[in-house]
Amino acid sequence: MQDLADFHSSISELFPQPKTKADWEQYRLSQEQLDFFNEEGYLADVKLLNEDQIEALKKALDEVMDPAHPLHHLFHEFHSNESGDPNKVLFHSLGHWRVHPAFHDVIWNPAFRMAASQLLGDRAVRFWHDQLFCKPAHHGGNVAWHQDYSYWTRTIEMQHLTCWCGLDDANEENGCLQYVPRSHRWGLLEKPALAGEMDGLMHMMSEEQKANFKPVPIPLKAGHGAFHHPLLVHGSFANFSARSRKAFVLNVFADGTVSDTDEPLLEGIPAIKKGSKLEGKFFPLIFDPSEI
Repeated sequence: MQDLADFHSSISELFPQPKTKADWEQYRLSQEQLDFFNEEGYLADVKLLNEDQIEALKKALDEVMDPAHPLHHLFHEFHSNESGDPNKVLFHSLGHWRVHPAFHDVIWNPAFRMAASQLLGDRAVRFWHDQLFCKPAHHGGNVAWHQDYSYWTRTIEMQHLTCWCGLDDANEENGCLQYVPRSHRWGLLEKPALAGEMDGLMHMMSEEQKANFKPVPIPLKAGHGAFHHPLLVHGSFANFSARSRKAFVLNVFADGTVSDTDEPLLEGIPAIKKGSKLEGKFFPLIFDPSEI
């Protein structure tokens, strides 16, 4: 079995690739969608997966969640329960694109790649890292209010983008994603514990920010995604419903982003010297709009 990070293109037929410029047009976001993202800091309800793709990824998720998986050592992080509280379980992992072909190939999903490039200003896009967030029924944990870039300051400039995509239907009952619109204009806040106290971030906010802290739930059908700015405050509440809430996250950045540390950027990979461009095996170029 091989580290799938060695392959920088699709290795299965799960996500058919466009062959012409016209083929790409079906995935292009509208100007209205781009304007909404720039104003509010997020864009929700973008269809990314069909039913067959959802089922393939759910099956893959069940496989990679097993700590006995033969490629388990390739994960950058693996938390069977990041919260530490058995009554609030939050499975969270990074690096499963290296382990299973379905999670490898979802990075090359044309619907995701086109949207990511547009939302980054029609830039070429590189992969940063993936995540799984799984909340089981009845005792699923929360994800505390946070800004993604507060965990990513080891890379500069801030030209990142996050895509959250559900594999189950998600609503308020089972702990769907929630955004604080326009909070991407607040500047960088300190980072809380990701699976810790839900309101930990509130202690780091100004009175004006607290007054404008007005979260909106983002219910999404399975296979639909939401994109958000790296400074947008977001989180999700616990899941005490009878339904699970499984989702994966793809994090990317504009080509040209550099390392701001001499330490490894992710656990288990070689360090990239401070000031050097992020590229190579672990940060593949996944889309270049000039090539279509």
